[in-house]
Amino acid sequence: MSGFKNFILRGNLVELAVAFIMGLAFAAVVSSTVDLIMGLLGKIGGQPDFAGWRPGRLPFGAWVTAVITFVILAGVVYFLIVKPYTAAKQRYFPEEEKGTPADVALLTEIRDLLAAGTRPTAT
Repeated sequence: MSGFKNFILRGNLVELAVAFIMGLAFAAVVSSTVDLIMGLLGKIGGQPDFAGWRPGRLPFGAWVTAVITFVILAGVVYFLIVKPYTAAKQRYFPEEEKGTPADVALLTEIRDLLAAGTRPTAT
């Protein structure tokens, strides 16, 4: 029974469950946003669903609808998730400046001293 308790209370499992639930909820928001934008496109240019368009009896309209939906979905995800997340991450958790690691700097200093013909003094 303690093994099951450890499995259930493991932090990664809880974090994964929360991420899954939030992902499902957010998928509904993104899907509704895409439907809204497709509806607006329909108001502007007629019917937003091209599924009935079949030139040469090929279901080309379904593909056009899927491509438009994908582009809108990618835009919604980028502008409403990725861009704000990246800005917040840079603002609240700035990356440390990349410099020379301490061990490389020490080795470079030793190399320069040896090249100059001087001996380092013990401290």
